Amino acid sequence: MSAHKTLVAVALALLLPLAALAQGKTLRFASAFDPQTMDPHALALLYQTRVVTQVYEGLVNRDKSYRLEPSLATSWEMVNATTWRFKLRQGVRFHDGAPFSAEDAVFSIERALDKASQRKNQMLGISGARKVDAQTVDVVTSQPDAVLPDKLFLVAMMSKPWAEKHNVLKPQDYNAKQETYAVRNANGTGPYVLQRYEADVRTVLKANPAWWGKDTAHAGGNVDEVHYQVIQSDATRLAALQSGQVDFVIDPPFQDLSRLKADKALKVSETDDIGTQYLAMNQHSTELGGSDVKGRNPFKDLRVRRALQLAIDTDLIVKQVLRGEGKVTGSFFSPLVDGYLPEFEQRSKADPAAARALLKEAGYENGFSVQMDCVNVAWRASVCQAAASMLEKVGIRASLVTSPSSIFFPKLSQGTGFMVEFGWTATPDPWNILQSLVRSNDGLAAGAFNAGRYSNPRLDALIDAIRVEPNLAKRRQMTQDALRILNAELPLIPLYRRQHNWVMRPNIDAVHWPNDVLELRWVVIR
Repeated sequence: MSAHKTLVAVALALLLPLAALAQGKTLRFASAFDPQTMDPHALALLYQTRVVTQVYEGLVNRDKSYRLEPSLATSWEMVNATTWRFKLRQGVRFHDGAPFSAEDAVFSIERALDKASQRKNQMLGISGARKVDAQTVDVVTSQPDAVLPDKLFLVAMMSKPWAEKHNVLKPQDYNAKQETYAVRNANGTGPYVLQRYEADVRTVLKANPAWWGKDTAHAGGNVDEVHYQVIQSDATRLAALQSGQVDFVIDPPFQDLSRLKADKALKVSETDDIGTQYLAMNQHSTELGGSDVKGRNPFKDLRVRRALQLAIDTDLIVKQVLRGEGKVTGSFFSPLVDGYLPEFEQRSKADPAAARALLKEAGYENGFSVQMDCVNVAWRASVCQAAASMLEKVGIRASLVTSPSSIFFPKLSQGTGFMVEFGWTATPDPWNILQSLVRSNDGLAAGAFNAGRYSNPRLDALIDAIRVEPNLAKRRQMTQDALRILNAELPLIPLYRRQHNWVMRPNIDAVHWPNDVLELRWVVIR
């Protein structure tokens, strides 16, 4: 072969991968977290939502500005005090070719209300659904509900015949580690079809050529195939990006962000978090399990909870662990949530001496030991390690246990931890946050993620009233009253809100939602 031909062959070999990428529009993106299951009603966690909502759709969705928009329902109205009527989109088909019907919508809503569903928590007050005609479904509530459509965001529509065929009429019981067909298989109506799910390894999605939204304002992207890879190690995840093995990292490590932002071969997208990171404390056990304090539970005492708040220097955590990519907060809500009160945004400065004085006053002059649970992702573990070190200085000896998602999240939802660091990705509706995190746990829907099992009847009554109040101004006032109770009682300690950062190749354009979900339907590879 001549030298000229050799050079041409080499050039073509170098160009082929780029040409294949341009033609095939394949997006390879990586995260530290596995989605855990493909059953859309089994979990209510961000890491599952990122994948499952590409495959399954709800009656409602959100637009590029994160405002509620029609999806499998084209319109809705409140027809009487306890009934909302949804007009269904026609011509929609599931990935197996079956038409989406009113029967599927009724089935899906009732499946999401099942006791094993983690979505039921956000749907409290919905007693069921009924078919009106082929294009219409009524959602029935036990009491008036002014914001019901918001509660159906992320509630996936499934095919009833498919569920019958594969014996998945009920959601997977995730906490019981149940294995069902819906865990590794899916059949939605969404813009992407599940090709393969390998737990803790990869998920492969392909564009749905028959998607109803393909040529509408709901779309706009050009990605044909998606390879979602689980790479838990921060260093390995970034090495994969910089070597060209992946195109997009949804959770880059904080310590590398300044370098990544300066790298002209990459692009960083950032937005404020709608959610908050918290520290939960067990407040229901008579005795704090595993502690060297016997016969008592220190966390039942508000002075102890205040001591923890004063002991943890979140300014230092945000500055050193998060490298400034976050905002210290004393507020239970983000400013993006309706009812937010700016007066609680300013967090008390760390004061170890005041913390020790409060512990002494509460009868714990010598402190106490406690197990601290955290998910085993590097930056989260680093935050927990820093917090544990700060608590040690005031006499609270926190033994840190980091666990994979499959072990950590059941501890959170089952309330079996004693001190737990976790984050909650909110929606603009305040009721869902209050109902999920601080409503008394009833073993059914209320307080499904009330990790410390805090209980306050007065707060419960307010949360229940917020759910049914039709006057939005009164509802906002009730929400602010609830926030004042939380600030006084401190059932959870708000720590900080992250700055969401995504890093990608510069030829990729994406819409950055404040809930840290990448909507593939809008991703463009140029």
